[in-house]
Amino acid sequence: MSVEDIAQRLVELCREEHFSQAQTELYAEDAVSIEPEGLPPGALGTVTGLQAIKDKGRQFQDRIKVVHSITVSEPIIADNLFSVAMNLDVTFKQQGRRMMSEICLYRVHEGKIVQEQFFYDVC
Repeated sequence: MSVEDIAQRLVELCREEHFSQAQTELYAEDAVSIEPEGLPPGALGTVTGLQAIKDKGRQFQDRIKVVHSITVSEPIIADNLFSVAMNLDVTFKQQGRRMMSEICLYRVHEGKIVQEQFFYDVC
């Protein structure tokens, strides 16, 4: 798959809230997931490996009571990188309803996502 194909497929699956399927289809086994510095205690930061990424995603999903909406922009592609803006309106089980906005940056190598990095305010 080309970078463009991977980017479009990721956007499609994220818009449908099929995050685990996106990881299974599009990520390399040794992919790395990077979160911003300054996360609260107990939050998962940087992890390595597809299973660890899936586990991190499951832990995030387990904290959510209701997903009100998810919007994902069209990807911006530059060589083997692409980014999307993602906006989530969710109600957390213990934190209440929150709007979350982030820039998600992905690096592709040999037809698989090998790195994801998220940029958002941790305040």
